[in-house]
Amino acid sequence: MNAFRPYTEHLSVDDAESLQRSNEFLNCMQRRRTVRDFADRPVASSVVDNCLKVAMSAPSGANQQPWTFVVVEDGEIRSKIREAAEEEERQFYQQRAPQEWLNAVAPFGTDASKPFLETAPVVIAIFAQTWKPLADNQRGKHYYVNESVGIATGFLITALHQAGLSTLTHTPSPMNFLNTILGRPENERPFLLLIAGYPATNCQVPDIKKRPFDSVVVRL
Repeated sequence: MNAFRPYTEHLSVDDAESLQRSNEFLNCMQRRRTVRDFADRPVASSVVDNCLKVAMSAPSGANQQPWTFVVVEDGEIRSKIREAAEEEERQFYQQRAPQEWLNAVAPFGTDASKPFLETAPVVIAIFAQTWKPLADNQRGKHYYVNESVGIATGFLITALHQAGLSTLTHTPSPMNFLNTILGRPENERPFLLLIAGYPATNCQVPDIKKRPFDSVVVRL
């Protein structure tokens, strides 16, 4: 059994400070937007590393931490990812995508072209570890893998925004090509591509609104 230690964080925070912190963070996160046009301006590795450490601090089922973050900065590798992703996307848009989905994304102007995979300075491939290797070729179980990796990804997006960077989530389907290109083992399943960097000078985003608070929050 793991040892326990006292937890003193937030013990001295009063109601006024708590409200102030929540307001400041709300204002910060409400300015966050997904972007698709990135500048080629480099991002310091130390900034990305700090944001990844935030993601690594996320809660996970039984503290198994079933995630791997592959930071791709090499231009040649990003070109290979773009080529493979666009091939899957072309097949998806032309053959596999239901019309309902195509109608839903039509206002955003998305298509099979994914130039941001090369123009953005950082591409983070997030993998979910579906099981862990044990001795004698045995497989250990991870718990709540999707939930855990999803929470960590949310932490990472938030940290990158807090650091002044923009992000884009990309999930070509299927994503098995990432295992091949990035040399990942069979127990790691591609979860999501997270593109990060500074927005281009002429970057524009759709003028959208979030759903009203009372339509998604129920207090009993």
